[in-house]
Amino acid sequence: MPADYLLFLQIVFFLCITPGPPRVVIMTYAINYGLKKSAITAFGDISANIIQMIFVAFGIGAMIATNPEVFSYAKWIGILYLFYLAYDLKRSSENFSFKENLSSKSNFSLYRDGFIVAFFSPKAWVFFGIIFPQFLNLNGDFKIQLLILILSYVSIDFSSLILYGFVAKKIATWLKANPKTINLISASALLIIAIILVFSSIFYQN
Repeated sequence: MPADYLLFLQIVFFLCITPGPPRVVIMTYAINYGLKKSAITAFGDISANIIQMIFVAFGIGAMIATNPEVFSYAKWIGILYLFYLAYDLKRSSENFSFKENLSSKSNFSLYRDGFIVAFFSPKAWVFFGIIFPQFLNLNGDFKIQLLILILSYVSIDFSSLILYGFVAKKIATWLKANPKTINLISASALLIIAIILVFSSIFYQN
């Protein structure tokens, strides 16, 4: 078993219930396209996380630690994509129709958005690069431990994303009275998150 496995589960639980860009995207897509469609975005999210965990486990994390500019580039790509999603949500709110929107976004686009937002999330890379390796017991079977940690994280993360989508879908009834509201709120939330990341990146570099 991984080292301090129960502690790992607690950390992952609180990490996954914390609001962030992936949760905002899931909630927006659950309302706009339906819960089943938003699950595709959730699959994109956990796919990115699995790749991140494997990268870290096999030494990419060490490379990022010794070459911080790589992490910086990835972070800025993520920030730019958040700006793009905020713009896209704002634009789509101008001529918004729930019935038309249910089929207006392809499955690939739904998956891609979840993958990119998660893959270029600074919080995810910090977690997998710094915290994740601490739970790998060097005296045990590395592959089995890695598999346990990955499956545990993916299960909790996916469940939390679907829960966010489910809650968002439940409150969609009153939002349908003013369908532009959710896109404007979500676009503003993503924009604020992106701006905070910009300032934190500039502050970190200085």
